[in-house]
Amino acid sequence: MGETRKITVEIPEELINSVQAAAGTGITETVRQALELMRQRQALGKLRALRGKVRFGTDLMRLRERED
Repeated sequence: MGETRKITVEIPEELINSVQAAAGTGITETVRQALELMRQRQALGKLRALRGKVRFGTDLMRLRERED
């Protein structure tokens, strides 16, 4: 995973407890998963922003012929 940082955060107890219960993980793993989900969301947002802006030079019919 690379280097890690130790941080201190204040999180409402009800929030962390409910998320931990749903995930079935400890505090550290729960926070890691939440941060990873945020990173994935940001990446997906960037991909969505490209929608309709990327042109592909591939002929769909030729691709389908290759599959047969």
